[in-house]
Amino acid sequence: MKQIIAVPLVTLMLSSPLMAQEEGPSLMERGAQLFFEGLMQEMAPAMDEMAKLMEQAGPALQEFVTEMGPKLLTMLEEVEDWSLYEAPEVQPNGDIIIRRKPDSPEVTPHEQMPQIDL
Repeated sequence: MKQIIAVPLVTLMLSSPLMAQEEGPSLMERGAQLFFEGLMQEMAPAMDEMAKLMEQAGPALQEFVTEMGPKLLTMLEEVEDWSLYEAPEVQPNGDIIIRRKPDSPEVTPHEQMPQIDL
């Protein structure tokens, strides 16, 4: 009788660890998974709108980069420290002014800039 009970008992004890591994994700893992799935569902409309916007703005941005890219690279090479400048201001006539901060050190130009008669 003891042998009859011992075989199923040993089989049950050996299969317990295998069953524990097949349980699936823990509650924390499942909660995180549900959270990210919900987040993706909430973000889907915004991502669709962003894709439409990029589709519309793409050609204009490409043209801007083609036309202004080399000029911007030249400007970036000349300015050594952007922290010395204030945020750009757009004037009513469309001019963009980037002023040096009042407390920034004086700069001695490498070359004398030509004077322009106005």
